[in-house]
Amino acid sequence: MMTKTIRSQFVHDVGEMVEGFVILEKHTVIPPTPPARRHGVYDYLVEVPPMPMKGTSGRKTVPERGSFTRSTPDERAGVVRRVPSR
Repeated sequence: MMTKTIRSQFVHDVGEMVEGFVILEKHTVIPPTPPARRHGVYDYLVEVPPMPMKGTSGRKTVPERGSFTRSTPDERAGVVRRVPSR
């Protein structure tokens, strides 16, 4: 089971959902002050579902020697700009 901490100004209880995750623990960082109308700040320890593993690493594969295909504009990132001649 993986967990992460979410900081919020809203009051939730253990077992409720916050940002789509189930709250496991609640810690008060700054207590609320009703006379000054200030909200408290709370840290919630939530359960995070495990991320699915990818089959390949994030590296691009190198094409075999002799097999070359031209990339399309969608595959190239960025904008091609023409530089005027001097």
